[in-house]
Amino acid sequence: MATNTEKATFAAGCFWGVEATFRALPGVKSTRVGYIGGATVNPTYKDVCTDRTGHAEAVEVTFDPTQISYDQLLNVFWENHDPTQVNRQGPDFGTQYRTAIFFHSPEQEKQALASKEALGKSHKFGKPIATQIVAAPTFYEAEDYHQQYLEKKGLASCHIKA
Repeated sequence: MATNTEKATFAAGCFWGVEATFRALPGVKSTRVGYIGGATVNPTYKDVCTDRTGHAEAVEVTFDPTQISYDQLLNVFWENHDPTQVNRQGPDFGTQYRTAIFFHSPEQEKQALASKEALGKSHKFGKPIATQIVAAPTFYEAEDYHQQYLEKKGLASCHIKA
């Protein structure tokens, strides 16, 4: 029996830790890291690291909405990075490390905007939420050595939780 899946795309700093966080969730069928939101076609990691392509390091999540909801994915996104930082996360800085949600449907856009508004009103953070919420343009898969990087290296994490 085939399951229906959906895609969700999140940028929350270095994509290695973000990917590992989402891969561990029940209902997530697959993840891939890559680059999104910039002007260069088929960028490489080296290109993106120049901070001149406009791409964000991001994770594309394929999930089964009968097992995990988009709202649950949004909660994990908010809980696992500092959404008030502009163009950085922890020690990493540059536009490629910006916080962003790239939506794939009008419903995802609506849910992302509502969750951002609710988080802002919660005053959990002392600064405004800087997360961009934009339509998902072309996602360029990162080089193979970046895929499931932390698993390959036997590392637990590399990102800073909020």
